[in-house]
Amino acid sequence: MHAKNRLDDLINTTLRVSRGVVWAGVLSLLSSGVVLAQGLDLRGGGDSLPIGINAVGGIEWNQDQKVFIASGPAATATQGDMVIDADELRAYYRDADTGNTEIFRLDAVGQVRITSPGRIATGGHAVYDVDKSVVVLKDGNPVKLISGSDVIITNGQLEFWDQRNLAVARGGAQAARVDKRIRAEVLTAHFVKGDAGKSQIELIEAFDNVRIDTDSEQVFSDRAAYNVPTGLARLTGSVKIIRGGNQINGCSADIDLNTGISRLNSCDGAAVSGTTAGGAAGGVNAKPDASGRIHGVLEPKDRKK
Repeated sequence: MHAKNRLDDLINTTLRVSRGVVWAGVLSLLSSGVVLAQGLDLRGGGDSLPIGINAVGGIEWNQDQKVFIASGPAATATQGDMVIDADELRAYYRDADTGNTEIFRLDAVGQVRITSPGRIATGGHAVYDVDKSVVVLKDGNPVKLISGSDVIITNGQLEFWDQRNLAVARGGAQAARVDKRIRAEVLTAHFVKGDAGKSQIELIEAFDNVRIDTDSEQVFSDRAAYNVPTGLARLTGSVKIIRGGNQINGCSADIDLNTGISRLNSCDGAAVSGTTAGGAAGGVNAKPDASGRIHGVLEPKDRKK
């Protein structure tokens, strides 16, 4: 009888503290709080969608620290069409002005996998700022994002800005598609919704120590913008194109990564310079275009007559 009264008191206390949050699972006592054996539904902060949490190992409720801890081997958080899987999930909550309890931060630790239509990201640790709809993923050795045929990896961290349809990879980042690879200190990937409702990368921007590798050439610059569907890339700042033994330098370049044709632009009317396979330095075969800029055109060997 005493045990039953104690459980009834605990359930009543839980309902009062949750203030409208719906719970599912069997309640029992743990030294640090309450354990829920299956799952729970939580109100997301910042007027965001509700967050559902499930865990095979149970969910611990620590009232002193205002945190729910979901233990693996399989812990899952779901919000809309985004799913976060990890060895452990920590959901931090607060009392909102409206009188509801809401989650404002979610930490995922160990074998983190984040999926949404058209995207899969993996890493070792993730922090989800619910108010801002921003996820920071790191400790993946490397962190990886897969979207269709495009793969982005980084030794640093990967950020998802959901409201801006944007992913940012920082620290030795690389983006690859088939035989093309872009490297830079920072890469930003801009997403759009495809016909099937899945996200796909439309534009990749690269900043600092940019390098683009294809089967036939290596291109270096300070910054680049790559239109993924068309294969066209615009590079600016200390541009250098190397193909075979030939090198050509300029201030900006337009490159078609699908055909291998490159157009190099000069700096404020200065001559474009380069070296040939024979090692002779000098001007490239170039002439001014209608705007007065000087450019050179390089073609793959299989296009030469």
